[in-house]
Amino acid sequence: MGLLKIARMGHPVLFQRAETVMDPGAPAIRQLVADMLETMEDAPGVGLAAPQVHVSLRLFVYRVPESRAGGDAVVPPSVLINPEIEPVGDEIMLCTEGCLSIPGMRGTVPRAATVRYRGVDCDGREVSGIASGLLANVLQHEYDHLDGILYPMRLRDFTSFGYVEEFAKLEGASR
Repeated sequence: MGLLKIARMGHPVLFQRAETVMDPGAPAIRQLVADMLETMEDAPGVGLAAPQVHVSLRLFVYRVPESRAGGDAVVPPSVLINPEIEPVGDEIMLCTEGCLSIPGMRGTVPRAATVRYRGVDCDGREVSGIASGLLANVLQHEYDHLDGILYPMRLRDFTSFGYVEEFAKLEGASR
């Protein structure tokens, strides 16, 4: 069972810019990352940022499990410390997002279709690449948490925002 308590919407650390990680290899950072990976997998989520577990540091864990890949590459559980993310090109995709800090809700958020990312892991090794699809979505969502941004702040059309159960009822009624 995940060891960390997820911060819920309204918790101050969720709305602050997180601090740079000075020593990615510090034992406390390694333990935090291990605990976050366990919590993410138990949730089950595809990403978890340190501010979501009451730690204001610029790091997040992420994955793309086979069950969610949908044609995208599977990505094993990973960490990105002190990340930088930038859009590649102008193409935008619409992503249906939820968040462990806002349970039971979903909304459609515009995101860059392709991003370039870089940061380091707990051994100080560079992690970098170009991402699209679900991985690009997850990276942008988690990166936003590091700047105190929650996905509802990115919504453009609030008719696509609501409770998961209500959308499921509407979907079932339209069949």
